[in-house]
Amino acid sequence: MQRGSSERELAARWEAEAVAVTKALAAAEQIRVDSGAAGEPERKTPKEQPKDPAPAQPRAAEEGDARVVPRPLPTLPLAKPQAARARGLCPHGKPRSKGRGGRRSSGRAADEYHSQRPVTVDSSKARTSLDALKISIRQLKWKEFPFGRRLPCDIYWHGVSFHDNDIFSGQVNKFPGMTEMVRKITLSRAVRIMQNLFPEEYNFYPRSWILPDEFQLFVAQVRMVKDGDPSWKPTFIVKPDGGCQGDGIYLVKDPSDIRLAGTLQSRPAVVQEYICKPLLIDKLKFDIRLYVLLKSLDPLEIYIAKDGLSRFCTEPYQEPNPKNLHHIFMHLTNYSLNIHSGNFVHSDSTSTGSKRTFSSILCRLSSKGVDIKKVWSDIISLVIKTVIALTPELKVFYQSDIPAGRPGPTCFQILGFDILLMKNLKPILLEVNANPSMRIEHEQELSPGVFENVPSLVDEEVKVAVIRDTLRLMDPLKKKRENQSQQLTKPLAAKEDPSDSEPASASDGNTDPEAHLPSICLKQVFPKYAKQFNYLRLVDRMANLFIRFLGIKGTMKLGPTGFRTFIRNCKLSSSSLSMAAVDILYIDITRRWNSMTLDQRDSGMCLQAFVEAFFYLAQRKFKTLPLHEQVASLIDLCEYHLSLLDEKRLVCGRSGPAGGRPLDSGSPPDATPSAPPVEGHPPSCTNSAPKAAHSGHALS
Repeated sequence: MQRGSSERELAARWEAEAVAVTKALAAAEQIRVDSGAAGEPERKTPKEQPKDPAPAQPRAAEEGDARVVPRPLPTLPLAKPQAARARGLCPHGKPRSKGRGGRRSSGRAADEYHSQRPVTVDSSKARTSLDALKISIRQLKWKEFPFGRRLPCDIYWHGVSFHDNDIFSGQVNKFPGMTEMVRKITLSRAVRIMQNLFPEEYNFYPRSWILPDEFQLFVAQVRMVKDGDPSWKPTFIVKPDGGCQGDGIYLVKDPSDIRLAGTLQSRPAVVQEYICKPLLIDKLKFDIRLYVLLKSLDPLEIYIAKDGLSRFCTEPYQEPNPKNLHHIFMHLTNYSLNIHSGNFVHSDSTSTGSKRTFSSILCRLSSKGVDIKKVWSDIISLVIKTVIALTPELKVFYQSDIPAGRPGPTCFQILGFDILLMKNLKPILLEVNANPSMRIEHEQELSPGVFENVPSLVDEEVKVAVIRDTLRLMDPLKKKRENQSQQLTKPLAAKEDPSDSEPASASDGNTDPEAHLPSICLKQVFPKYAKQFNYLRLVDRMANLFIRFLGIKGTMKLGPTGFRTFIRNCKLSSSSLSMAAVDILYIDITRRWNSMTLDQRDSGMCLQAFVEAFFYLAQRKFKTLPLHEQVASLIDLCEYHLSLLDEKRLVCGRSGPAGGRPLDSGSPPDATPSAPPVEGHPPSCTNSAPKAAHSGHALS
């Protein structure tokens, strides 16, 4: 009984204390409301300020390192609100913040917090670029998550490919399919399509043959040229398709070389004409590694770093002859090869040694009277044209991995362009790297067999700037901060008395967060120069047609039904091109391309096969024009007929078929096409064609 009585007394005491606390909180809230109404005449009107602004979350909760902790119950104020404000306290007795969030509260409090929080970067998959990435994040004062994060990050930095991790939001520094697109065979095919259309504009890429598929063609063409010009004594360089860092590359003088024939089946390769007259500095051959940022695919945005690296051979150059063909330190500029040469020179100076900055080379050339602006202009043109050659198939990869209308990240990527300057200063594209090395240290041999990683000041100067400024350009919160700054400065400048306010830099938080950083080292070249190069984007328009008729989301190959629907909807069949002939064309081209490609995941017509079929149709329909005009005319014709079809479907969608629901004309453009019309009947409202080709998902 005594125990039960004590429990009842304790419960009664708790209840009395709870009632007292409740009354005290109510009184405190009334004081806060009264003081706010009397002491803040400059508050915005109720229309501009929500009644219950959302409080900013604690920093730990935003950054994802701790669970969201409930806000504790407010305590009784220790001083009257007016006195508290005089001491720099808010009405609740808490210190007044000196940043933007510390000004009079408004309905934008949560937005202000989110615009001021640091950008979050997941670096758990960064691999060899990790050191340069860490320095960049530290300079930007962003938040790094080296082991990943439970909550989504703003940016994910992958070391190899888009598929390093499953990402459904934010931004990732790899495009789907980029690794496949810049392989030597795929790159050569993409550039060759452009060379067929615009041979003069794409003469910066050496003549190439794909082995083993084109070995007989290679032998026949070399023999034909030699018969016409007996003085021609070419050298060829063989590059394995999957090789990197100089692995497996060698030179030959004649197609009958035994090594060439012996590696055909086991290791596909590209063979190219070797550039025998390169520009030399200090009697050494060198190449240029330039860093290019592909910021977006649609719309296309390209940036080029203002500085790069120059990698030197370590043996004085001589033109190829049977005695020096095997001298890799003379002919191959790959850093990973020459670092093993006894003549390799490590230097902390940007203008000496076996690795230098490209800007130091330009300064040296300028001192000799070379027109540096012309050199840069030619390099920029080369880069833009190469990216234009790559983007059509990249779009196909993109819609396969991130279909329109489905959640997914936006993408960007840093590419490494390897460029050789000829003796006449003409730039030649050697290759494109999807994963250029971003290491900022090198191995130094301390004693035989004992190596140590030593910082490379040349690498750090160039690569850290490229990564840091790429992040600055991709900053997802930058626009929010700019909008917030504009919204805050205008009303405050109009309403507040300067004598009563703190200095603008402290009170408004309008100081530029990048003020301590150097100017951005990346220069936009597209769309800045779009007018000069848009005429080259014919294959890009063909890719839009191809994607429109793909049908199933996620596929990369066009089926026979989709190809027939393309022919029918674009009005390409005629008495001279029956649908039976269309089927035969599809089967022949698809079978040949499928035998040449390694990717057998899907059956059907790949984009390059579709381009070949498109060329064939254009040449049949417009016989007297050059190839690029034939193709452009056929694209215009297809787009015209499809636009008429889209208008008809839009009208049908508004009115709706009798007794049925209206067509969903607002669905994603490259969604699954509806059933093709019955052959011989025009498309109608109930038997519509595929949706419009323009993608509804930003390919950035």
